[in-house]
Amino acid sequence: MQDALSKARVLIDALPYIRKFNNKTVVIKYGGHAMVDEELKKTFALNVILLKYIGLNPVIVHGGGPQINKFLEKMQITSNYIQGMRVTDGETMDVVEMVLVGKVNKEIVGLINHCGGKAVGLSGRDGDLVQARKMKILSKPDVENAPPELIDLGRVGEVTGINPDILNTLDAQDFIPVIAPVGVGEDGQAYNINADLVAGSIAAELDAVKLILLTDVEGVLDGDGNLLTSIQKDTIEGMIDDGIIAGGMIPKLRCCAEAINGGVSKAHIIDGRQEHAVLLEIFTKEGVGTEITEELEGAR
Repeated sequence: MQDALSKARVLIDALPYIRKFNNKTVVIKYGGHAMVDEELKKTFALNVILLKYIGLNPVIVHGGGPQINKFLEKMQITSNYIQGMRVTDGETMDVVEMVLVGKVNKEIVGLINHCGGKAVGLSGRDGDLVQARKMKILSKPDVENAPPELIDLGRVGEVTGINPDILNTLDAQDFIPVIAPVGVGEDGQAYNINADLVAGSIAAELDAVKLILLTDVEGVLDGDGNLLTSIQKDTIEGMIDDGIIAGGMIPKLRCCAEAINGGVSKAHIIDGRQEHAVLLEIFTKEGVGTEITEELEGAR
């Protein structure tokens, strides 16, 4: 009886959040260890299905870097990186699209459907969902006062627009979209795009109530290694300048800030290694990671 009462209390505690987020869109970037560990994969699928059944509209954008690396190694294609981004020539792009769209995406869709959900897999090329252009970056000269040079990353893209029509159609039929981060250029070519950036752009276009990035870290840590449970958006650049935020967390937080600027209510960076991380972040006051907000008022 005590166990049953505990479960009832959990549901009652979640009720205000269920009411608040009913019929709202939540965009989740799915990646990291949560995509590898078999138990976490199943838990994630069940979490997403539960969100849909209680009235939220989850949209999933997934990564797949480790899976791409494995296939490239098998095909004896060397991966080169510049400023943390994969140089993507035509041959590499074929592998990227094959793995993300043909393998990883279908596995996620299949698992959600097997667990009782209704998922549909999409590429950013479907219905011109993710419109893109070639990304241009500048070199960081080793010699002082030397001018930067334009670096060619091949078919690495950046988002120029989101066409939400297909997502709105799927939502109307109660399907869960699962999106591979491959964009399409004006020339019809496919572009490899960072999944965080795709998730942030889609969240802004859909006026999502939340953008959630699953990572392999606890969240954003302060200088002493303690978890920062809440960060105001406008403090991010100062924290970068002070060295509090560094490495791969910089683009994630900038992505969150851009999403909030685009109309997303809150963004969250959470530890995907934590079982039921998505539910804990959405339906509890404490959460399990770091939330990024427009203002400190109203943050947990």
